Amino acid sequence: MKLTPALLFAVAGLPLFAAEDLSKPIEALRAVKKEGDGNEAAGKAWQQIVKADAQSLPEVLKGMNGANPLAENWLRAAVGVIADDALKAKKMPVDSLVAFLKDTANSPGARVVAFDLIHRADAKLAEDLTPTLLNDVSSDLRRHPVAKLIEAGDAAMEKKDKEAAIVAYQKGLGGARDEDQIKTLAKKLRDLGQTVDLPSHFGFLMSWKMIAPFSNADRSGFDTVYPPENGLKFDASYEGKGKDAKWVDFTSKDEYGKIDFNKPFGMEKSVVGYAATDFLSTEDRAAEIRIGCKNGWKVWLNGELLFARDEYHRGAKLDQYKLPCQLKKGKNTILVKCCQNEQTEQWTVEWEFQLRVCDATGTAIVAAK
Repeated sequence: MKLTPALLFAVAGLPLFAAEDLSKPIEALRAVKKEGDGNEAAGKAWQQIVKADAQSLPEVLKGMNGANPLAENWLRAAVGVIADDALKAKKMPVDSLVAFLKDTANSPGARVVAFDLIHRADAKLAEDLTPTLLNDVSSDLRRHPVAKLIEAGDAAMEKKDKEAAIVAYQKGLGGARDEDQIKTLAKKLRDLGQTVDLPSHFGFLMSWKMIAPFSNADRSGFDTVYPPENGLKFDASYEGKGKDAKWVDFTSKDEYGKIDFNKPFGMEKSVVGYAATDFLSTEDRAAEIRIGCKNGWKVWLNGELLFARDEYHRGAKLDQYKLPCQLKKGKNTILVKCCQNEQTEQWTVEWEFQLRVCDATGTAIVAAK
């Protein structure tokens, strides 16, 4: 009798779909797309994967690397089923999951799932791992150690140990990348008399050259190519809407980096403005330009259009849009076009944006001097 792989697994008492046999069903899940494309094959593949042994969990998690959101959901659900069975049988492959977590080449989402599985299987081990995640490449994995440092600072305050509280809060702020935790830590430190420089922490660009107002009549300005898009001449003036458009220097005093066109140019409507600044990079490197804006906008880096959004007054928030880019060593010129529409309601008066330069974790990139 010929011993096939399937028979060998059966003789050994192992499930048919061990980790090394999952490549094809995992690829079937990764191939699923929107509007049902690949769903039938994915459904069959999912049924295969959830029968796999717990030792297969790292392999299934690895399938999440680079997967589209729909495929990632399929794989995450499969991980959940396998993990539930492993927990009941007390066979969670904790060591393999720790190795997966520590490998930062794996996707942030998959590593977060791995940490959650470790926590479910061995809460003490997860707590021991927590401090090592404070400066992790995943901002999601930083949340737990930051929360622990907030708790430590609060505990120190209850003991009236102000110095220990300051140390814990400052360490937490150094690792925090999410706005809610940063706000909490900034307030606690300021209440203790400490200076907190939020613009530097976030990496907001605060000083710009700005020019306005160009016309946005009938919202046509978004697609109109005004002179700043063809070259930056800061000593030039141009025919604008009702008056000449000239460049002015502007430095924001807002700790969340808001660059408000209304301040130098007044409460204009149906207009277009531009803001330009240089960012000096110490090296050639990948980066993200992150912008929050409730107006129509475009962003260029070194003359290349990165992204554009022709919407008005839908709300703005920190890191609303993340624009991957490549900085070159030395001077990098950033140009923002910001359009204001014709609406006159009080909630439409904002004509502003906030912009920062950071890495993929949200850590500010410090400009060269």
